[in-house]
Amino acid sequence: MKIRVERDGLADAVAWVARSLPSRPPVPVLGGVLLDAESEDALTVSGFDYEVSAQVGVPATIADGGRALVSGRLLADITKALPNHPVEIAVDGARMMISCGSARFSLPTMPVEDYPALPTMPQLIGELPGEVFGEAVGQVAVAAGKDDTLPMLTGVRVEIGDGKLTLVATDRFRLAMREFPWEPDASLDEVAVLVPARTLGDAAKTLGSSGGKVEMSLAANDGLLGLSGSGKRTTTRLLDADFPKYRQLLPTEHSAAAVIEVETLVQAIKRVSLVAERGTQVRLEFVDGGLRLSAGGDDEGSAEEELPVEYTGDPVTIAFNPGYLLDGLGAVRTPRAHLSFTTPSRPALLKPVDEDGNVAPGYLYLLMPVRLPG
Repeated sequence: MKIRVERDGLADAVAWVARSLPSRPPVPVLGGVLLDAESEDALTVSGFDYEVSAQVGVPATIADGGRALVSGRLLADITKALPNHPVEIAVDGARMMISCGSARFSLPTMPVEDYPALPTMPQLIGELPGEVFGEAVGQVAVAAGKDDTLPMLTGVRVEIGDGKLTLVATDRFRLAMREFPWEPDASLDEVAVLVPARTLGDAAKTLGSSGGKVEMSLAANDGLLGLSGSGKRTTTRLLDADFPKYRQLLPTEHSAAAVIEVETLVQAIKRVSLVAERGTQVRLEFVDGGLRLSAGGDDEGSAEEELPVEYTGDPVTIAFNPGYLLDGLGAVRTPRAHLSFTTPSRPALLKPVDEDGNVAPGYLYLLMPVRLPG
């Protein structure tokens, strides 16, 4: 194999593919990136570990075609660090030579014949506006769990309906849900699948940033979801687990509510929580027209700050994990947010507020309070 390719295109492609590779592959080849230069004018960069596949094409000048497999993490680090010059790649025996400007690298290759074949893309089921999809996944995935012993909580539930897509994630302490319209295939039946949150988040962020359409493909019976756009494609195995019955958790009414300036509250929480030991709460005391934030105690120091808010309801003090509350405030994506609750021990709801001062539909972030001492 002997090719010439632009540095930026190569670095972007390798970074996209390497991001999906396992940090500790069970066998070395599954940590590899496959470079395929068997077409006339493009280099295809691929990765697959039996769970997630990623593939992207890069324009290239092909002198001699061929295929080569090298360490994905190492190749990503190298291509990111190369100077801004065209990159020449040549394979001689069991070594890959990379030349760029005055930089030279020689890497060992792995046996291509030991590499698994990438899965074929499932059936196309519809198109999504890339920016909306990227934002929606980011808003929801923040609430997904990180504990692999509870796989049902590490995914994003994707409810695919006629003209509406619903994304939901929860780690038991908070829940995020986003609904938005989309363009499904006319023959699509309603279905719900559970997609690994990390994989979906990485794919949606990259595919959504291009601003074009994202194509969604699904083979529910085979447990496979595919996403593609802007020359990139990825597939992932679905999680075989039962997502919690979440709709019964969503409050249908509230007895108190506040409209808050998001950035002002974010900065105040960050200041006050400096004295809060990890895992402890920040207390929010609401009264008519005001909010007092406080954290800490006599032993570790204490802090408090007062903010003006639009508040309706009886005075109440409620406490939250500051990290979870900050995640929710960051996910509403609007300058103001609506926080509603019933009692200090029941879930609170955080929703975006539009420019006209109305609660915007489509997104909610449910947060469980922390029990107050006493």
